[in-house]
Order: sequence, then C-alpha cells, then structure tokens
Amino acid sequence: MSTELAATVKGMMAPGKGILAADESVGTANKRFAALNIPQTEDMRRKYREMLFTAPGFGEYFSGVILYDETIRQSDSHGKPLVKVIEDAGSLPGIKLDTGTFPLALGGPDEKVTEGLDGLAKRVDEYVKMGATFAKWRGVIAIDEGIPTDRCIHANAGALARYAAICQAGGLVPIVEPEVLMDGDHSKHTLETSFAVHERTLGAVFHELARAGVAFEGMVLKPSMVIPGQKSGQTKSAREIAEATLTVLTRWVPAAVGGIAFLSGGQGNEEATLNLNEINLLAKERRAPWTLTFSFGRALQQPAIATWRGDDANVSAAQAELTRRGKLNGLAALGKYAPSMESERDLVGASR
Repeated sequence: MSTELAATVKGMMAPGKGILAADESVGTANKRFAALNIPQTEDMRRKYREMLFTAPGFGEYFSGVILYDETIRQSDSHGKPLVKVIEDAGSLPGIKLDTGTFPLALGGPDEKVTEGLDGLAKRVDEYVKMGATFAKWRGVIAIDEGIPTDRCIHANAGALARYAAICQAGGLVPIVEPEVLMDGDHSKHTLETSFAVHERTLGAVFHELARAGVAFEGMVLKPSMVIPGQKSGQTKSAREIAEATLTVLTRWVPAAVGGIAFLSGGQGNEEATLNLNEINLLAKERRAPWTLTFSFGRALQQPAIATWRGDDANVSAAQAELTRRGKLNGLAALGKYAPSMESERDLVGASR
C-alpha cells in the first residue's frame, strides 16, 4: 500500500471527526429542494453545497466530504473550485463513483445491483487530477420474503471488490459501502434477521475483497448499523443495537481495515448519534481494533437545509445547524455524547 493511501486513511479517520456524505444525485437533491420550495437548479445546488462547505469550523468536525460528479466540477460564488474550498477548510475531498442501482437479472423481487464499473479506471484518473483523494461505492441489500438471495449478495460484493481494487490502483482510498436497508414492509425484518443478513453480506464482501487483492489497510468500510426494519414493530435499545453491530463487525471485518464510518440509513438525527455513541462505548470495552466514526448524509444535512430553505439570510443559521450536528456526532465517535446535549445550544463543557 502506498504512503499516500495510508496518509489519506489516517486523515479520514481523525479522532472526533466524520465524513459528510454530500453526494446526492441531481434527482435526489431536487426532491429535497422541492419539498422545501427551493428552486431546483444547478446554481441553487451549488449555493447549497457552498453553504455547507464554508460553515465556520467545518474542518474541525468533518475529515472528508463525499461529492457528486456535478459538485466536484463546480466553483463557489468567487470562482474558487469547491474542491479547493474543502481543502482550505481542512477536509479531504472524495467522490461517488457508482452510477446507481439497477434491477438484478435473475434476482429476487426488488433486488438490485450497483453499476458503474465500465470505464472506471479512466474516471478514477480524471477525479484524481481534479483533487479527489478517496471514493465511495454503495451496494444495497434489501430484506423481504425470500430475499436477499445469495446471487444478490455476491453480485454486489463482487462489484464492491472490483471497484475497491481499481480505486487503490489509481490512487484513491475506497469507501466500501454494503448497505443492508432498514425500510420495506416485511414484518419479519427483526434485529435477529438484520444480524443474519449483515453476517452473510460482510462475509461475502471481505471474501471478494481478499480475492481482488485489496489492501485492507488502505480502505474504509461504510456499513449500516444492525437495526430492526422500520415496519417490523420491534423496538431495541441503543445498547442492544451496539451489541449486535459490534458482534457482527468483530466476526467478519479484519482488524487490518483502515477504519469504519457508519451510514445513518434512514435513522433519525438523534437516533443515529445515540447509536453511534453506544457502539463506541462498547468498542472501548471490547478493545475493538478500528476507529468507528460516521459518514452521514441526511442525519447531518436535514437541520441545515430545513433552516436554509434557499434564502441567503438564513445561511449563518443553517451553517450553525450543520456544525452543531457535526460536533455532536464527533463526540459520539469518541463515546462522549449524551442526549442532554441536544438541548445545549452552545454545547458548553462538551469535551472532545
């Protein structure tokens, strides 16, 4: 593994910081804008991302930012490339490399596989020249009656492994994201079911990563937490979720992996923070070998975009909402978060 990859992983896993997932596609960003009556234009999407990346103290809470293709090519209102804005804030720019999910041929109902491997090496080279230092690829595993099938799990594991190998060969640290979805109508999507599917998924992913020759030290895993499905009717405590999540990680994730940055996966803002904190408390007890932090999207951005609403007069307040959630999750990544902090607007006394 190159010294450059090692240095990037170290920067991404800086203590008390996490990764901001700002890689929403144009379609997803526009849906969120439409719900808040924000004009769905390229310039408004640029203004929104610029507002996020220029938040005071941004680099204190966010070690990296995952960008979408549109965003990595944009500049701020003064003509400075957004990649440079991120770097000047003390954060690392990254890029989403997959091109989305598509129905899996011969798979079960609603099963998907992620595409984007064609021409990937050339795209990696282009993004490196544009300043990207790491990348992300998301595979999705749904739980329902009869699924996930082995075919779906192995198709996505193979794609994740090929992507990761191409990234490392081209000079990017790969974030490997096998997401076990928490949505759906399946009443049997319990914590126990989620645990079993996470085991199958992570086992397949690391088998394929090893076959592809991926250096575990030069990658970051972005897993889902082991939680019940949204419509399972099952309620579990943060401690129970932490127990299940850390158990499956210690069984299937090699100690050599450079770090783990959880996705929020549809959890509420405070719920994701609380679960992250409990996982880190348990990880300290068990002396887990990895840094365990966050790579959240909506769980970080939602308060900011709801405050901003496309109005320049709201920029400062929206930025404060983003950095507030960044600090709370940074504390959770250290096992120092408490729910009472949610009502402390200035977080006085919250030690990092």
